[in-house]
Amino acid sequence: MLTENSIPWKRRVKEILIDYLFILMYLLILFGASMGFFFGILGYIPAFSELQMQLIAALASVLPIILIFSFLDYKKGSIGKRKAKLKLYYKHKSIKASLFRNILKFLPWQLAHIGVIHGTYTNFGLSSIVFANASIVMALIMLIMGLARKDKRHFGDLIAGTQVQAM
Repeated sequence: MLTENSIPWKRRVKEILIDYLFILMYLLILFGASMGFFFGILGYIPAFSELQMQLIAALASVLPIILIFSFLDYKKGSIGKRKAKLKLYYKHKSIKASLFRNILKFLPWQLAHIGVIHGTYTNFGLSSIVFANASIVMALIMLIMGLARKDKRHFGDLIAGTQVQAM
């Protein structure tokens, strides 16, 4: 791992934006398929319990994205990394390290889901606000770590033994 990692800021932003667009495309496809099923097959959108909504959010959006990005990072890198000419380096390359990194990277998204879904069912009590704010704080910490640390690693990288570097 590099102790001084001089990734150009523009490349990192390019990577993030491209990967963000990839995730948005996935979510739009998921939305279209869901609406097609609900209106085309069922004829209505059913009511879901809070637990059902939590499971749908986790299993249909966050988990597939974690698995896709883990696989891509393990192989050649995410689409954003490849377009920005960045590469994920491993202390010990394994799918497990890639999976840990991506679980931690997307954890703020899942915490936000938990907070917002719980809040819609409970009129946004304290626990939903704590989850939502924890997701924001965690995302900001990871962003600041990735930009401010000399090695450009966030805590997902530190735990997984990975580092994004310029090719």
